[in-house]
Amino acid sequence: MSRNDDRNEAEVIGFFGVGLDNKDGHQRLTKSQHFFLMGGSAETHEHMQDTAIKFDEALRRRGKQSLKDASVREVLDLLHDALDS
Repeated sequence: MSRNDDRNEAEVIGFFGVGLDNKDGHQRLTKSQHFFLMGGSAETHEHMQDTAIKFDEALRRRGKQSLKDASVREVLDLLHDALDS
């Protein structure tokens, strides 16, 4: 989260996911509009990708195009829901 000086409110500017269970030496990297995912086993990285996709879809269903369009609480709720599904 960063501080937006104009509004003096906290905002989420993106997510950085790191997988630490990689044992095969393969370098996995995924970048999307809201996520930067790095590392992990094939299974872990795929799970992070699925979470990012579910989050982006839920954000769009709410009529939001970017994180700036949503409150911090809304972003965290969407991320939590994406992780649970």
